[in-house]
Amino acid sequence: MEDYNNIIEGILYLKGDEGIDIKELSLILEISKKEAVEAMDHFIEAYSKRGFDGLQVVDFGGKYKLATNPQYFPYYQKMVEQSKATLSQAALETLAIIAYNQPITRAKVEDIRGVGCDGMIRKLIAKALIKEVGREESPGLPILYGVTDEFMDAFSLASLDELPELGDVVETESDEDIFKTKYQERDL
Repeated sequence: MEDYNNIIEGILYLKGDEGIDIKELSLILEISKKEAVEAMDHFIEAYSKRGFDGLQVVDFGGKYKLATNPQYFPYYQKMVEQSKATLSQAALETLAIIAYNQPITRAKVEDIRGVGCDGMIRKLIAKALIKEVGREESPGLPILYGVTDEFMDAFSLASLDELPELGDVVETESDEDIFKTKYQERDL
């Protein structure tokens, strides 16, 4: 069983938020489900006795995951607040074009912006604010982009219908752009 502890710890780390259920664990370890349950129980017991409790093993509806200990939440919150993501003006423009026109190809975004945006699209994908949502039925089958759930969360939107009407947006110095409510401007 001791051998399984290190393997299970690595598996839980690699699985991240997805977690692992007993069926998948038994397949990976090439053991029965009963043995997988015993191995996981043994791991949880050993893990809780290791002398550190910043991380803990939790069971979310049959999926086992490594999670931070809520006891230390104030420290984790400080870390999250310090690392607030920021977006440049170019990134905000690209993101707005995609949000209002999705699904949209890179070429159409570039037509609207008037400049190349390949790098900006890669950065927005890396920040999980946009994703590939399909392929356009045209020569070359260009990739179509759309916003993600993370985008919706970041800008506190329940649906894209909550975006302000483009005709209603009047640029004044006192108005705050919806896309600057969470992200502060800086170069990417």
